[in-house]
Amino acid sequence: MALDKNQPETRGLTPLIILRGVFCLLILLSTAFVILVYCGFFTAVILRLFSIHYSRKATAFFFGSWLALWPFLFEKINKTKVIFSGETLPERERVLIIANHRTEVDWMYLWDLALRKGRLGYIKYILKSSLMKLPIFGWAFHILEFISVERKWEVDESPMRKMLSTFKNPQDPLWLAVFPEGTDFTEQKRIRSQKFASENGLPILHNVLLPKTKGFTACLEELKGCLDAVYDITIGYKNRCPTFLDNAFGVAPSEVHIHVRRIVINDIPNSEEMIGSWLMDTFLKKDQLLSDFNSRGCFPHQGTEGGIPGISCLVNAVGVIILTFACILVTFFSSVWFKVYISLVCAYLGSATYFNIRPGPIFS
Repeated sequence: MALDKNQPETRGLTPLIILRGVFCLLILLSTAFVILVYCGFFTAVILRLFSIHYSRKATAFFFGSWLALWPFLFEKINKTKVIFSGETLPERERVLIIANHRTEVDWMYLWDLALRKGRLGYIKYILKSSLMKLPIFGWAFHILEFISVERKWEVDESPMRKMLSTFKNPQDPLWLAVFPEGTDFTEQKRIRSQKFASENGLPILHNVLLPKTKGFTACLEELKGCLDAVYDITIGYKNRCPTFLDNAFGVAPSEVHIHVRRIVINDIPNSEEMIGSWLMDTFLKKDQLLSDFNSRGCFPHQGTEGGIPGISCLVNAVGVIILTFACILVTFFSSVWFKVYISLVCAYLGSATYFNIRPGPIFS
């Protein structure tokens, strides 16, 4: 039975849900600000002057605690069913992730998988540079070492490879996520992608866009010797693709289906041309997988991952919120010099994000 994409959501947008959504957004924004200013500056700036490895570990601890608020919101508060299928993944691998890009919030649901595998604070994304300009969240993307791109290869190649070269230490856990389509899927983009494919003798895809190969190839060339695997992830939604506000207010999606395929790194070819062919074949499989999902309402081999630990996630959420309010009270009732310090930290984070400033260790 085919999915009805126009089927109404089961959760209506009532005044109480709106109030709850606004409250959740305020909590997420205030906790992000406190983690950034009170913890992130020390772990990602001061500690980094002495050790990149320990800076990343400390940053992953604090920001992993904050990121865990999102799966808690999705799965426990919004009651969204996150259903995993495909292969069961081992824990604590260094991996490159490739995923389809259905909507603006796909990348958030990768946090649900990372939480289950103990890698929540170590997941990084390649994302468009405009997202780095977001207030507060842009600072967090910079602290977490996300790679921003202009989506022009002649501009992006050099800084991207330079950033990738800093991820080669096998002692540093790494989940690097790439969306090879380069943008989220819409009907207009699908038509343009199919027209380009037809004019250039490429496969016609219906549920994904043609993948771009250069960024993915650069990731493999720079990191292949220090990765364990590539995770091929396909995401599908019921009943419609959600927006960021749908997630925050809890009106959609009712179900998120995530299909995972693990590819041993040595099974991926080395040359750029062969990598491009391999990636195209991978997206052909994704396209068929999504066609079957649209017909059946699920991916094959469901139930590969259990639910998130509710009690520990609740304890983590309460701890992060208590820390946030304690830091806010300290700021309001402290001396003027402490307020000046907080202002300077904010100024540094804003300028460091804008100019892409990352301190290196004093002692190599």
